[in-house]
Amino acid sequence: MQFPDDDNGQLLAEMAEAGIDLTQFHTVDFFILFEQKPQAESFIKAIAEDELAPHTQLQQCKDTGVWEVITSIKMVPEHQLLGQTEQYLESIANSHEGYGDGWGIMASE
Repeated sequence: MQFPDDDNGQLLAEMAEAGIDLTQFHTVDFFILFEQKPQAESFIKAIAEDELAPHTQLQQCKDTGVWEVITSIKMVPEHQLLGQTEQYLESIANSHEGYGDGWGIMASE
């Protein structure tokens, strides 16, 4: 189960209500979108060397054709840290013609 990102504070409150222990480490997936595969691959190469975000996967949306890079980071989902991580990844994505599309946590963790 994923929770789409609209507002980190509201989202975290909903996650806590759903029974997710927000004081523990979770794998947080950050979603970065690209129109073209070469830009997505370039972004992956740029962050592959970064100790913060070593785990990525690339997939193409069957409906829109947009390329999605999912960057998985093990962290305690704290509001400020989530926002900073999201901004950091987006700053790299922007230089590769990509943009952030929120984050999620698998509820089964």
